[in-house]
Amino acid sequence: MPVDHALAVSLLQDLVRIPSVNPDLVPGAPGEADVAAYIADALRSWGLTVDVVEAAAGRPNVVATLKGSGGGRTLLFNGHMDTVGVEGMAEPYSGELRDGRVYGRGAIDMKGSLAATMAATKALIDDGAQLHGDVVFTYVADEEYASLGTERVVADIASGRLPRPEAAVNTEPTGLRVGLGHKGFTWVEVTTEGKAAHGSRPDLGVDAIVKMGKVLVEVDRWQARLEAGDRHPLLGPGSVHASLIDGGREMSSYPDRCTLKLERRTVPPETADTVTAEVGGMLDRLAAADPTFAASSTVTFVRNPWQADLGSEIVSTTTVAIATVTDAPAETMTQTGWLDSALLGDAEIPTVICGPRGDGLHAVDESVEAASLGICAEIYEQIIRQFCG
Repeated sequence: MPVDHALAVSLLQDLVRIPSVNPDLVPGAPGEADVAAYIADALRSWGLTVDVVEAAAGRPNVVATLKGSGGGRTLLFNGHMDTVGVEGMAEPYSGELRDGRVYGRGAIDMKGSLAATMAATKALIDDGAQLHGDVVFTYVADEEYASLGTERVVADIASGRLPRPEAAVNTEPTGLRVGLGHKGFTWVEVTTEGKAAHGSRPDLGVDAIVKMGKVLVEVDRWQARLEAGDRHPLLGPGSVHASLIDGGREMSSYPDRCTLKLERRTVPPETADTVTAEVGGMLDRLAAADPTFAASSTVTFVRNPWQADLGSEIVSTTTVAIATVTDAPAETMTQTGWLDSALLGDAEIPTVICGPRGDGLHAVDESVEAASLGICAEIYEQIIRQFCG
């Protein structure tokens, strides 16, 4: 049976009307438990094997398996249930269908994708599709903060609690295009050391904030070098910026310490080691030019960049599925922000990104194009049939 486009829309409306703001972003927010229960109940009622697994206390993942007859390949779908906050939104949970769009928090980021996977699954079941391979749907917690949900999925694959898939589809929105890559980031904390003294004693004090000024000048030069340097063929150049700075104790004292937090956006093949070497070289140059300059640096958090294997079967299968459903050549795209697809890639699972069309991610006016939900579900159905059939 064909995909029920109306079902995809109604599923999304239900999902939007269930608040799932990430409690690590907004203290006291409900998290994913209620929306996880909705998804789990629906998929169980359709005959899937469903497990609800906590990625952390009170933060569930839903892992649902559409079993094949055996002898085929396992395909994993991945999408997150949590959303960012709703401050400034007039009706964040309306799920209103208006002028061909469904509105509300999570409509495009990314409950629309979840609804599309569910509609695709229902179509396969109603059609009695004979699949050889298993399809594992992972609806995860916490992508908007620390990605605990997908980290748990990857850990369960590594331990054998989940089967290792031959490929994965991350269902973040791509505008019905083939998502082939995104940037990563490395957070670095730089500390300059001064010497505390009374503000009237420049002969004794060393100003750590002034020393940090030299670092900031170098960061600006660093960004210029990145912009003018080698460019990744899909993602362009990396970048660096100063995010937060803190220093000083009081007005009449020389500050003995200043801390700068940097974010370095990375592209393949850049790693945390690349960034560590860049920061170390910068601080070494400043120390060589100024005997009173003393600084140290620490990498505090890393998320790797990701690029799909352009020759992988999941990329070609997705490309063909989009072309088949839309009757037009599939377009490709990349993301500037980081996604959970990198965790799947780090686990050496061939991965692609594909999702519906919409606007307003993290904005006060978030919506998804309703027609794209059914089209996206048809694309997912085609991918499943081709990969697991």
